[in-house]
Amino acid sequence: MELIPITIEDWKMDSGACFGVIPKSLWSKVYPEQPDNMLMLTNRSLLIRQSDRLILIDTGYGSKQHDKYYQYKYLFNQKGIEAALEEKSITCNDITDVILTHLHDDHVGGASKRDEEGIVDLFPNATYWVSSAQWSWAKSPNKRESAAFFPENHTVLENSNRLIKVEKNGEYIPGIEFRIYNGHTEGQIIPIIDYNGKKVVFTADFIPSSAHIPLVYIASVDIKPLEVLEEKEAFLEEAYRNRYLLFFEHDFYHETCKIEKTERGYKAIFHNTLLANTTE
Repeated sequence: MELIPITIEDWKMDSGACFGVIPKSLWSKVYPEQPDNMLMLTNRSLLIRQSDRLILIDTGYGSKQHDKYYQYKYLFNQKGIEAALEEKSITCNDITDVILTHLHDDHVGGASKRDEEGIVDLFPNATYWVSSAQWSWAKSPNKRESAAFFPENHTVLENSNRLIKVEKNGEYIPGIEFRIYNGHTEGQIIPIIDYNGKKVVFTADFIPSSAHIPLVYIASVDIKPLEVLEEKEAFLEEAYRNRYLLFFEHDFYHETCKIEKTERGYKAIFHNTLLANTTE
């Protein structure tokens, strides 16, 4: 197995949305602030190369929406998933599986594109994986989350006849466990990868950055913050005891970390790269 980080694009988000009720005097100590009260984020995907499969986790924003929409997201360093893959000498046709942690636009938008025929899925040879709970949730969104769900991101995947809806936790791809969490959005899949005898966890929006490791640092966009608190506390204890490596999808400054436990709670222990962490 080979793990290949893929940076698709960078963007900015309002600092209040990132850290909820945590005051700026605290979160600014762990995540740098920009002058405009925005925080720099990234969309970092992960490729998993196996002997007979090439698996992609999440796809970034894509480019299907109107320009004004992306202006609100403050995108910069925008490559898109196709160009990001090409940098690794990989084409969309090479991808055998696409794991969609959930169906918010910054995670699924890049799985399809507009061409002269309309909207088409970008990975014609891939099986798409999403939880059944998230699929139902996105098809009938609540008013709070509706701005993050776009029907054109979902319908094209269903029409591909290559969509598998996951009902429960389990190992659906050899060496990759799907763990389902519901605090950020209903039915978010968190992939846990068995890599050279160690566990690498693609944290998606469950723990979007290393700054969100403290238990009460919870984004205001999470739909069930108290459930996030419970989910995160149980997971961080597991990650600490088993020396899991956390791989961050949105942390602009840190790709990975391990977890240490102190008298004041859990904290991140940083190394340089994904490979540096997994070879310890």
